[in-house]
Amino acid sequence: MRVLLVEDDRMIAESLRTALRAEGHAVDWVRDVAAAQGTLASEQFDLVLLDLGLPGGDGLQVLRTLRARRDDTPVIVLTARDGTGDRVAGLDAGADDYLVKPFEYEELTARMRAVLRRRGGHAAPVLQVGTVTLDPATRQVTRDGAPVLLSAREFAVLEALMQRPGALLSRAQLEDKLYGWGDAVESNAVSVYVHQLRRKLGADFIGTMRGVGYYVGRPGGGAT
Repeated sequence: MRVLLVEDDRMIAESLRTALRAEGHAVDWVRDVAAAQGTLASEQFDLVLLDLGLPGGDGLQVLRTLRARRDDTPVIVLTARDGTGDRVAGLDAGADDYLVKPFEYEELTARMRAVLRRRGGHAAPVLQVGTVTLDPATRQVTRDGAPVLLSAREFAVLEALMQRPGALLSRAQLEDKLYGWGDAVESNAVSVYVHQLRRKLGADFIGTMRGVGYYVGRPGGGAT
């Protein structure tokens, strides 16, 4: 998953970025309204974590601008503003969720998963394609009921594919889930992770459409 973190507090930002990267997410960080506006206008993210008290304005400006151009990227507001009026204003401006600082990291990641499930139309918290299941909360994967041990980036690639069974994801789209700004992108990294996943989950579990991308399930038709 690719996350944009909009946060002016360096300590909070570094802590969140480190924790999310350890789970295999790509995290990009900006610190003010102008940078957030420019980044969201030019790049795509799976989720935005948005502080409200920012240099150069208010985070609600960022949110309102995003929604005004009909961009439905999920946004979770992270702020110290804990009044009922503040919560109402954030949700009415288009936030998908609102979390007051200080918060526990586990609660944030649970809310992230819930927001992404709603957006993807997944009623169940566990993803399943064929005999393979993936639980984003516990980060456990099973095949035929037996646990499968994956690295953080193998998990990230598999999760991206299983969130959209039948959809073709290009190498560039999968790289976006793995690497943030400044990360060294190995030219064959996605191919390596797909090879490792096939070895663990079965050679036919991840399909390839040459020159287009990778998929799980039935291409164009969802899970099998």
